[in-house]
Amino acid sequence: MSKKPNTTQSVRQNRRQRVRGFWERVTDGLRIDELWGQFKSEAKAGYGLYSGDVDWEPIDQEKSRFKRARLSAWALFQAMLMKLSPARRVLLLVAVVLVLANPDIRLGRGGGEADFGLGWIGIIILFVLLALELGDRVTMKRDLEIAREIQQWLVPSEPPKIPGVDIAFATRPQNTVAGDYYDAFLRPALSASAKSPSLLTVVADVAGKSVPAALLMATFQSGLRTLSATPASLDEIVVGLDRYARAHSLEGRRFTTAFLAEIDPENWAMRYVNAGHNDPILRRASGQIERLASGGPPFGIPLFTDSEIAYVSGSVQLFPGDTLFVFTDGVAEAINERGEEFGESRIISSITSSPADTAQVILNRVMSDVNSFVGFARQHDDITALVLRVVA
Repeated sequence: MSKKPNTTQSVRQNRRQRVRGFWERVTDGLRIDELWGQFKSEAKAGYGLYSGDVDWEPIDQEKSRFKRARLSAWALFQAMLMKLSPARRVLLLVAVVLVLANPDIRLGRGGGEADFGLGWIGIIILFVLLALELGDRVTMKRDLEIAREIQQWLVPSEPPKIPGVDIAFATRPQNTVAGDYYDAFLRPALSASAKSPSLLTVVADVAGKSVPAALLMATFQSGLRTLSATPASLDEIVVGLDRYARAHSLEGRRFTTAFLAEIDPENWAMRYVNAGHNDPILRRASGQIERLASGGPPFGIPLFTDSEIAYVSGSVQLFPGDTLFVFTDGVAEAINERGEEFGESRIISSITSSPADTAQVILNRVMSDVNSFVGFARQHDDITALVLRVVA
């Protein structure tokens, strides 16, 4: 008899553990405030997806607040409806009509019998639609994951090992795949007199997001690697990349900003071209900040003449202790929940806080500062950064 309370207590404890384990799997270990913040961010992004298809001008002209709310709800519903396939549109309309026409939906009645009225049929249809949409999402996500794996093959998983230089890089796609590109590799010596191959570093950003930008990023990587394997100079590589980008830019809608730098490991002389990219930050060992702006417009901007764009290359001399920070606009333009941008001033502050840190530590600090600033706000652009530090 004495074992019964213990058995009951054990059953209750096991039940609580199962419920707790289920809750942790569903919430992925996030706290309630984190879940709420994530939900608000996703709801805001979802609203933006549908509201962009709504003509708000006639709605805003309505003087009655109630009528404006009713028209807004109807317009958003239509925008959501048109995102579905024709067959699913009809099903959704049928489900909504059935639920609204039968609002008194109960699990059972006085005699304990279940109520399987038309309202329940509407709810079942809604669940079927949810399952179909979820199935499409899972299939698309699987395809995107494969595309992401392929894209990861195109960028280095770790920096090249070069005596005297410390390199680190990181990228965070806004979606599963990204239009950002980074690379650092040794290319053949330009002349027989050169004692060692040069180091080529690049950070690029294709206009747009997700799959279209990722496909163009792949062609950019292929073109850069092909040109870099030849004895072409940096200026010739830049001209070749721009020529190819203009031929595939869809009349300038798919241009690419990029920063390319070639460094001579023998004397740390660096030549670079900034093609419409965010000006990289060069922090000298003394603490002085320089911005690298020499170059020209983004690759792929259409021309109205047959002549090539004359990109102006810049040159700087690197010294031990100097740090080069190259980034895409997703870093500087990261937005928090109040609509504020992270800004380049915060980037500089993160870089200069500990001058003697390694490239990886500097990079981690910048990315951490961006995360803390953004909070639960949804990421709206790809984020990529490369840190190069001369150590000897």
